[in-house]
Amino acid sequence: MARTSSHRHVPARPAGHDHTLCVADALSLAEDICRGQGARLTPIRRRVLELVWESHRPAGAYEILDRLNKSGRRMAPIAVYRALDFLMEQGLVHRLASRNAFIGCTHPAKAHAAQFLICERCETVTELEDEGIARAVSDGATRAGFSLSGHVIEAQGLCESCRRGAPAR
Repeated sequence: MARTSSHRHVPARPAGHDHTLCVADALSLAEDICRGQGARLTPIRRRVLELVWESHRPAGAYEILDRLNKSGRRMAPIAVYRALDFLMEQGLVHRLASRNAFIGCTHPAKAHAAQFLICERCETVTELEDEGIARAVSDGATRAGFSLSGHVIEAQGLCESCRRGAPAR
């Protein structure tokens, strides 16, 4: 049976959530997935994935590049984009078009339609895996005579913590 992230069913991260556990889980699972697919998780790909997973907020390519360069690695933007492309191909990260940024996939061990809840205040992103939503989009496409190759849904609003006025995480 495919291993999944231990953060899979967590609908939202509580204030003070320890992201080091997310990072460790994501890196371990990424190594397993890449090994199983015969793909190579190089040190730069691993570091980019680590930076994406350091919070549950979307990270832009240039933000990742800046953080890599500040840590002593002088890298060109193309290296970060290539690493992100690889990570997307392996199903380890998603691109959020509305933010032109990337977020770690909480369901990387299987193909799935992605649905995201994006908090407008703290920018935390929660990934859903709702087959009902995926089915509704697929059925609607079929009724419209549209051949669907995939879909990503990004919904904006306020997370539970921000609705309650809790400090940003």
